Amino acid sequence: MKVVVVGSGGREHALAQVLGRTAEVVVTPGNPAIPGSVATSVEELVADGSVDLVVVGPEQPLVDGLADRLRALGVRVFGPGADGAQIEGSKAYMKDLASAAGLPTARYAAFDAPEPALAFLRSLPGPYVVKTDGLAAGKGVLVTDSLAEAEADVRDKLSGSSFGDAGRRVVIEEGLSGPEVSVFAVCDGTRTVCLPPAQDFKRVGDGDTGPNTGGMGAWSPLPFVDDDLAEVVAERFVRPTLAALRDRGIDYRGVLYTGLMLTPDGPKLIEYNIRFGDPDSQVVLLRMTSDLAALLAAAADGDLRAVEAPTFTDDAAVLVVAASEGYPAAPRVGDAIDGLAAAQAVDGVTVLCAGVGSGADGALITAGGRVLNVVGQGPDVATARARAYEGIAAIAWPGLHHRTDIAAPG
Repeated sequence: MKVVVVGSGGREHALAQVLGRTAEVVVTPGNPAIPGSVATSVEELVADGSVDLVVVGPEQPLVDGLADRLRALGVRVFGPGADGAQIEGSKAYMKDLASAAGLPTARYAAFDAPEPALAFLRSLPGPYVVKTDGLAAGKGVLVTDSLAEAEADVRDKLSGSSFGDAGRRVVIEEGLSGPEVSVFAVCDGTRTVCLPPAQDFKRVGDGDTGPNTGGMGAWSPLPFVDDDLAEVVAERFVRPTLAALRDRGIDYRGVLYTGLMLTPDGPKLIEYNIRFGDPDSQVVLLRMTSDLAALLAAAADGDLRAVEAPTFTDDAAVLVVAASEGYPAAPRVGDAIDGLAAAQAVDGVTVLCAGVGSGADGALITAGGRVLNVVGQGPDVATARARAYEGIAAIAWPGLHHRTDIAAPG
């Protein structure tokens, strides 16, 4: 099978690596550290009919209708069309869909004017959750116990000063309590297969302090979740969602990133995304022992019954993000990356490259906020965690920072 992966980050590096176990993989545009990266557009790559499957990594191309355009050319695509991509393109749409499907989720309302938004906010007990309606690269969410901070955030978002047009409509939710987990549901329009749960760490600083980021680390499997959580998610969340989408005439073939909070009243939906999460999917994908290409192709064909259920190693995976100075607000770029080979030589360590570019001498340089994802794998969480931190300790550039408490005991 020949597979094209669309995207350029750590998620796409992981997808290419795992798909590459059984398929020939090309990544567009990729980055200098991902094997098989080409500057050729996906439309050009599929023109000769040799591509068996396109896997779209990021959300923006899906929201923009890339999957629709490729399907119109007769290409098999794993990723929803623009109609299904509204689930992530608009948080208000997602919450309305969740309500229509009867899913357990937080009380919410959407606003495009400050006064009614502030009135609803003041009616909530806190903590307060304020989200941009549109895409904001994982950074458009404020969770705070401070009503004043939440009010200021509402004003900033609706004015366009903080997130531009993406924030000119906001979704305000009641705060929930409990651990957050991610479950990736591979969907064929009617059926779903849920992969093992993972957890990511969204705040920039140790102890979950500082602003939200796209994710500073992740781990899987999770010792605090029940073994049947994936099937609970499939039954209580994903299948009703697929049915609600079909009621709207939407045939959803792709992944549904199901973000949950495990509250005292049971799992509740925090968010749906339309793509594999970055970085939390990476620790799940690297644990896969079955054929990812066959699984995604079956979903794209609309019949997951054509493949066996996916299998995974019992080993643990822990991922730590190495970020640039100034991330997430204003990341510094252009610094030479040292120690990558030494990190990759650590037993059980995989380095997935995200925000990297090529310097004048061809060496890798920082080119984004989240630069590298260092993944340690081992027979237990403690071993995997120790390996990940041994790997990241070998890497250096000016201003590199990372969290020290990813998957920490207790």
